[in-house]
Amino acid sequence: MMQHQISILARFRPEVLERILRVTRHRGFRINSMNMGQSTDGDNVNIELTVSSQRPLTQLCTQLTKLSDITEVEVLQQESRLLRTQSAM
Repeated sequence: MMQHQISILARFRPEVLERILRVTRHRGFRINSMNMGQSTDGDNVNIELTVSSQRPLTQLCTQLTKLSDITEVEVLQQESRLLRTQSAM
């Protein structure tokens, strides 16, 4: 399973977080962690998400950028998580 960290810059609106969460879920991604803070100008919000899925990250980023309140989506980090199994001796 791939784990990705993305940064989202959006206009500060009450419904923007709900829309981001809905799109993330509908695209088949699981949110592992989230950090959100208002920008210094007060009109925007910075959201960092760590998500995981087998699906390509481009699907999620493309859909997020289509949301009207989203200004920017940036991929910060990608890494694959390999599931290790131990064999019985």
